[in-house]
Amino acid sequence: MEKYGSRCFIYLEPMDEKLLQVDHRIPYEIGGEQNESDMEGYMLLSLSANRAKSWACEHCENWNRKDISFCVTCFWAHPENYEHIAGKKQRMIPIVFTGGDIEDYNSLISKGGIEGAQKTIKGILHEYLFREK
Repeated sequence: MEKYGSRCFIYLEPMDEKLLQVDHRIPYEIGGEQNESDMEGYMLLSLSANRAKSWACEHCENWNRKDISFCVTCFWAHPENYEHIAGKKQRMIPIVFTGGDIEDYNSLISKGGIEGAQKTIKGILHEYLFREK
């Protein structure tokens, strides 16, 4: 907490310390125990982010291969700089809606469900990034 502050590495949301878990960047099953004095080998995750990471890692092609260098380049180990998400060429920006944002979320979902919301958000981003100036 002292080094990173009280926030989830995946959702980038400030959280109560009690809701965060210290997690190995490289899953213990693949990389073994890390040097506890080297905080770079660990990150803080919310309970839901930790479960999502566990599921993704356990279903990744590398789970049986156990190539540490493959994990180093994964979103789940280094969301700040990665090449793939559990072996898939993907990019992700988790968006968390809290407080007053929840009303925006509800409106977005009511217009087209979660898939429609994703398409809408991508469309807005594309228009913003590539509109003529």
